[in-house]
Amino acid sequence: MATNFPASLDTLTNPTSSDSLSSPSHSAQHANVNDAVEALQAKVGADSSAVTTSLDYKIAQLEAISHGKILQVVRATDTTNRVTSSTSFVDASISVTITPTSASSTVMLIWSFSASQGGAGRTHHTQITDSSNTAISGAEDCRITSAAADLILSQTNVAYDSPATTSATTYKGRFKSGNAQNVALTNSQQTGQLYAVEIAS
Repeated sequence: MATNFPASLDTLTNPTSSDSLSSPSHSAQHANVNDAVEALQAKVGADSSAVTTSLDYKIAQLEAISHGKILQVVRATDTTNRVTSSTSFVDASISVTITPTSASSTVMLIWSFSASQGGAGRTHHTQITDSSNTAISGAEDCRITSAAADLILSQTNVAYDSPATTSATTYKGRFKSGNAQNVALTNSQQTGQLYAVEIAS
C-alpha cells in the first residue's frame, strides 16, 4: 500500500508477465495506484487549498507577498543642453509624472545626466523636487566640484519619496552654480533620464 508518501517515497511492486493474477493481487495493485494518486493530490493541493502542507497553499502565500515589488516604472528623457550661472536652484526642464497604485507605496527617483563646468574648482549642485520645489529625501543638494577644466562629469542622483496618495505626482530635476560661473547639463553628450519607480511597501 502507498502509505509513506509524502514523508518518503513508496516502493510499489510492478507486476511481470509471469505473475499470476493473485501474486501480487489485482486488487492490491489498484489500491497501490489509488493510494499513490491520492497522496500526490494531497501534496499538490486543489486550487485555493487551505491545507497548509500543500504546494498550492505554499505558492499562494508566496504570491501574496507584495512588499518590495516594483509596481511600475515611468521615465522622462532630455537631450537638450541646459546652462545656468544662477546660485539659486532653477528647473533643469526634466520632469516625470507617476500615479501611484497605492497610497502606501514608496517612489524611488533616479536622475542620470552629464554636467560640465568649464574650469577647475567650479561647483554645481543638483536636486530632485516635487512640483512645488520641495526637495526629496536623498537628493536635497548633490554637489560636485570639477578637478580640472572642461571635464564632462556623469552623475546619478537617487531619492525616495512616500507621496501617500494615488493622485498623479510630478517630480523634477533642478540645478544651480556654486560660484556664479556657467554650469551645463550636457544632455546632448549623455541623454538626461529621470525615472520614477513605484515600490510596494
